[in-house]
Amino acid sequence: MTLTAPETARARPARPAATGRTVLRLHRGALIVWLLVVAAAAGCLLWAYGPAVTDAWANWRRQCPDDIDACMWDTTVNGYYRAVRLPEMALAWLCLPVAAWAGAALIGREMENGTARLAWTQSVTPARWLVTKLTVPAALLTAGTTVLVLLHRLVYEANPFPVFLQWMDSETFVANGTVALALPLCGLALGALSGLLLRRTLPALAVGTAVTWGVVHLAALVTPDLWPWKNATAPLDAEWPPMSGDVLYGDQGMLTSTGAHIPYPNCGDDFARCMADHHAVAFYAEYHPASHFWPLQLIETGILLAVAVAATAAAFLLLRRRTA
Repeated sequence: MTLTAPETARARPARPAATGRTVLRLHRGALIVWLLVVAAAAGCLLWAYGPAVTDAWANWRRQCPDDIDACMWDTTVNGYYRAVRLPEMALAWLCLPVAAWAGAALIGREMENGTARLAWTQSVTPARWLVTKLTVPAALLTAGTTVLVLLHRLVYEANPFPVFLQWMDSETFVANGTVALALPLCGLALGALSGLLLRRTLPALAVGTAVTWGVVHLAALVTPDLWPWKNATAPLDAEWPPMSGDVLYGDQGMLTSTGAHIPYPNCGDDFARCMADHHAVAFYAEYHPASHFWPLQLIETGILLAVAVAATAAAFLLLRRRTA
């Protein structure tokens, strides 16, 4: 028995729409911008790793033979510095434009215009629609940031300058490890949740960006206290507790005879009398050495990924309730 054309069409199961390809086509402008950002940042880091560092180091040795504080940086050294710092800043703050784009263009605009509901009638379930909306940009963001982190670590490990790329500097810390991978994923999840909650483009953009900034700032603020600090003390006739200069400082002050920690008192001219009045016996300082880099990285990464997972789960629950 031969089927006619209409019968053949009815006999074939409906093919689900190629939502991954659709996401790339709808947001090709954002994709092009992201590829350009990755290419530009990678080019800067490769230039800093190769010819820039050779010229800058030769200039540094001429300008700063002994005293670092007396160095006069010229355009060669400044060019190397900018070539490293700009990719660091891009990695550290990438989460904010990602959150704005996810809340406004990726989710908010489609909810506001009704194109999301149209997609749900084209053999695409709401859950699959959201999965594709999140996984496609997440994969692209992770791939690009991984390349930049690996290149940044090359530059960091080859850096010859004593005043550049300190591990505890905020942007260097982010760009040198897994935090750089978690930040855009957190921004993507929070932006998408804002778009589903508000279902309007501009409010979702503003709320997603603001919430992402708050989460990122809070995670960076609490992370140092979630890993045990090291303690250093020094007698009152010393200037500072002995420790390496390449450390992240925490709480600092005076140690009393009872073992209590107090802030630095306002002593004025009579330092000895002031110390006696406060029963101070030593200086103290809490710090994280360079060996704490990876524990702190993993803690902050865990916080950001936990927020991303929670925001993603909340987005799916909200979508399920609204489309039940």
